Amino acid sequence: MASAAEQLASNLNFSAFAKAEELKKRIWFTLGALLVYRLGTYIPMPGINPDAFAQAFQQQSGGVLGMFNMFAGGAVERMAIFALGIMPYISASIIMQLMTSIVPTLEQLKKEGEQGRKVINQYTRYGTVLLATVQAYGIAVGLETGNQIVTDPGWFFRASAVITLVGGTMFLMWLGEQITARGIGNGISLIIFAGIVAGLPTAVGGTLELGRTGALSTGLILAILVLALGLIAVIVFFERAQRRLLIQYPKRQVGNRMFQGDTSHLPLKLNTAGVIPAIFASSLLLLPATLAGFSDTTTLPAWANSILASVGHGQPLYMVLYGSMIVFFAFFYTAIVFNPKDTADQLKKHSGFIPGYRPGERTAEYIDYVLTRITVVGALYLVVVCLIPEFLISAAGVPFYLGGTSLLIVVSVTLDTVAQVQGHLIAHQYEGLIKKSKLRGGKRGR
Repeated sequence: MASAAEQLASNLNFSAFAKAEELKKRIWFTLGALLVYRLGTYIPMPGINPDAFAQAFQQQSGGVLGMFNMFAGGAVERMAIFALGIMPYISASIIMQLMTSIVPTLEQLKKEGEQGRKVINQYTRYGTVLLATVQAYGIAVGLETGNQIVTDPGWFFRASAVITLVGGTMFLMWLGEQITARGIGNGISLIIFAGIVAGLPTAVGGTLELGRTGALSTGLILAILVLALGLIAVIVFFERAQRRLLIQYPKRQVGNRMFQGDTSHLPLKLNTAGVIPAIFASSLLLLPATLAGFSDTTTLPAWANSILASVGHGQPLYMVLYGSMIVFFAFFYTAIVFNPKDTADQLKKHSGFIPGYRPGERTAEYIDYVLTRITVVGALYLVVVCLIPEFLISAAGVPFYLGGTSLLIVVSVTLDTVAQVQGHLIAHQYEGLIKKSKLRGGKRGR
């Protein structure tokens, strides 16, 4: 079966894609949904003075607002109805994953299969509404404190802002679920991907403009291009890297026949945590600077201003803290999404075992040992990929969109989407082979 799949994969071509009608429908649906998302990032929230907000945003674009604007596809700088983006849903999902590890009731729901997952997904939606409401109200209050940003401050504006922003987030959550069910790829990831890619032409154009004006030398621009290509190659390699543990199944007897034991592999991804550590570390580090930007720094104590200056974007302390937090969140999130004990119990339930280790606790300890070692490598890979662009941004003023986090998301989502397209093509070709074999069988029967 494996060799047949590999042969089919090697024979994938444009003609096979042209015959896959179901796949084409899914791709068109995905493109249409992403087009709707992009249109929503240009619909402004009511009650805002665009010019005043644009001026205020420019002063804070280097903080956490700049990162959220990147994930929201530019909706933050336009204060559009999708300004909150899909981040409240991602935060609620991460919180729910953490809760399923420490709350026995939720842990039991997780083990109940499809029905339990539906209940957990519903709780995640409730959490999204709660987080989005809190964030939207905070944004409304923050906008009112700005210099003539809100045309008519008051409770009516706050209520309309909360309804608009929360509604936008819930619509994006629904749109992402529809893409996942009826399109290609993970809908939530593709929405973030579309937002980042939409800003890349502007970032590249800004870099070329800096070269034209002499702010950046031609050699430095070429070095940036080579570095970006090198980072993409590194990301592709490490995101596909796995540590495969050999799993054996004992011989079994069915009736009078003895069947030979099977072997398979347990794949452990080198970077189990994905891009979550980089997002969390960036958000936490940029948050103090953003909050300070909205307040009067002259009223702060000298020590507070000194700390803010030390953890500013591009400062040595910022780099150290950024790398340390990436490592911490890589281990923290891996512990949440992968439980060696549950994996060992599942292997024992299906009579599988790792050669040299007894099923149960010893197997769980070995899986945990291997996972810890590869997570060290995965965390160091994330640190390198995220810090190299940060040094470049700090030294040469390269646009924020060329950061390591954005590259990680773009490359990872692209790889996953291409893998799903190939999976649909292989399934389509299998269906074609089955139909041909049935037709041949029918002709022989005649």
